[in-house]
Amino acid sequence: MNNAPIAMTMGDPAGIGPELLLRAWLAREAIGAPFFALADPDALAELARALGLAVPIAVVDPREALDAFENALPVAPLVNAAGARAGQPRSDFAAATVESIERAVGCVRSGAARAIVTNPISKKTLYEAGFAYPGIPNISANSRNPGRAGAARDDDMVAAARRRSRDDPYSSRRGPRPTDARPRVSTARIVVRDMRRRFGIARPRLALAGLNPHAGEGGALGREEIETIAPAIAELTAEGLDVAGPLPADTMFHPAARARYDVALTMYHDQGLIPAKTLAFDDGVNVTLGLPFVRTSPDHGTAFDIAGKGLANPSSLIAAARLAARLSG
Repeated sequence: MNNAPIAMTMGDPAGIGPELLLRAWLAREAIGAPFFALADPDALAELARALGLAVPIAVVDPREALDAFENALPVAPLVNAAGARAGQPRSDFAAATVESIERAVGCVRSGAARAIVTNPISKKTLYEAGFAYPGIPNISANSRNPGRAGAARDDDMVAAARRRSRDDPYSSRRGPRPTDARPRVSTARIVVRDMRRRFGIARPRLALAGLNPHAGEGGALGREEIETIAPAIAELTAEGLDVAGPLPADTMFHPAARARYDVALTMYHDQGLIPAKTLAFDDGVNVTLGLPFVRTSPDHGTAFDIAGKGLANPSSLIAAARLAARLSG
């Protein structure tokens, strides 16, 4: 059993991440595992006072977090103090956002943390600041902390929607139309490996979506299924993996269809995330596969429009922390 705490990042400091950190500590019994935040402790204390949340803040080294957790939210302070105003994102907050993530990776690599839970970021803000990362998995994989974290891509993200006491994971690709089978084969292998290792599914059943309507209608509506996706499936099944498809995406997500697979691999972001968020918007969780540690996050965005107003719902962050604790335990 790994008894180290979970490292939680603040996300974009102008978003709802700081409020979610406070509310997660208030719901710590529901999470069932200790955690600490990598954030601006003064800003968190000020926000707690403004929202009337009784959350004491303890400034700690990550290795001291366990001693402080029961009586206060342990916060490891950042070098880049954000100085953010809720609901007002700016590119000069990006350094603090990225530092929070990189420090979390360093903590899990050193053993000071057992897993990482990341609060929502604004990719627009990061891009405006000159960062080249497509998303959090890439920052995690290419952290400047000692030792490279791994080779995760946004392709290898799973959204786990908890329903009827089971997890329904959807792996969503992000990128251009498929032109060869290699990225699909690579993603499927990563998914199978981590479904076995993290989720305890000995023989995961994968379902690959088609790209075109009705999975191409035998080539009448597009040939990607014939020329790209079917060869990828053939290669995977030749390796002994249980893979079905290509399947029409519009009939893959009703209850009877979901009972036939453990993981749905979709061809692009919205194809997988729309059904996942429809099934479990408030408590859906993102899990990055392909890393040598557990990383989860809430399945929603920064919500700048409600930041600082006391309206943020912590359910998805709580679910993300619970899943991180289970997968890393």
